[in-house]
Amino acid sequence: MAPSSKTPEVAVHLADTHLTDAEIAVLAIQANKVRISIIEALVEAGSGHTAGPLGMADVFTYLYFHELRHDPENPSWPERDRLLLSNGHICPVLYSAMAHAGYFGKDGVSEFTKTLRKYGSRFQGHPHREFMPEVESSSGPLGSGLSQATGMAIAERIDAGRSYKKWIYCLTGDGELDEGNNWEAIMLAGKEKLGNLIAIIDRNNIQIDGFTEDIMPLEPLSDKWQAFNWHVIEVNGHDFSDIHRAIGEAKAEFDKPSVIIANTIPGKGVPDFERKFEWHGKAPNKEEGAMALKVLREIGEKIK
Repeated sequence: MAPSSKTPEVAVHLADTHLTDAEIAVLAIQANKVRISIIEALVEAGSGHTAGPLGMADVFTYLYFHELRHDPENPSWPERDRLLLSNGHICPVLYSAMAHAGYFGKDGVSEFTKTLRKYGSRFQGHPHREFMPEVESSSGPLGSGLSQATGMAIAERIDAGRSYKKWIYCLTGDGELDEGNNWEAIMLAGKEKLGNLIAIIDRNNIQIDGFTEDIMPLEPLSDKWQAFNWHVIEVNGHDFSDIHRAIGEAKAEFDKPSVIIANTIPGKGVPDFERKFEWHGKAPNKEEGAMALKVLREIGEKIK
């Protein structure tokens, strides 16, 4: 959980620790709430991306409710970890996780679900620091986030040496890896041996025009990152224990940046949406939204 502004200390994360069943249950309940809010916001907005946000809800829930060193009451806390969302179009999951974590006050979840993508809202269609200073970077043009994260990781190393008191996380999409700027950043981060940099790829195998392996094949993806001197970990992006293990392993690697390839199901939680690239860039209508919310609420009851 996030430390309060009064108690910024957090426990040391050890690679060999395990999540308890109780911790996993709490995370599962929270991830379901994050998904429900995503659907509510998209239906109200009438536009936006559905598959990616639902698919990454477990990863974002784990980060914001267990792993990150951060303080929602003091977003600019100097000792915080940095989380950058490079594939900004999946921002509903970022906004939902942050809102549920308390970043936008007691009415933050309601504000998010009612004003996503609305004119003048801080919840823009892509994260924008001018509207929302709580995020680490503006994002929209694909491929730029990892370069920004690499720069932050280098700056942190200059400031703190290799003590790695702050971790730099960069969330990216797999289709986004078609952008050449990513590979410039991957090459530089590997060369600089940035052990404080952790990239997490949403490996859901879809992009807006179809399946990644049809549009621009990425495999062998692990081998490519390893060739650029990265430590590579593959996980089930819906298994909290697997995610937890991967983060611990990444933090134990001091001489290489780490990339976690999170294998996810696009549209996770709503069977009618799952694994369908058509849901990459569209929002559910009211009827589809009602169906999705019914399914997710039933899941929530089963988890409890």
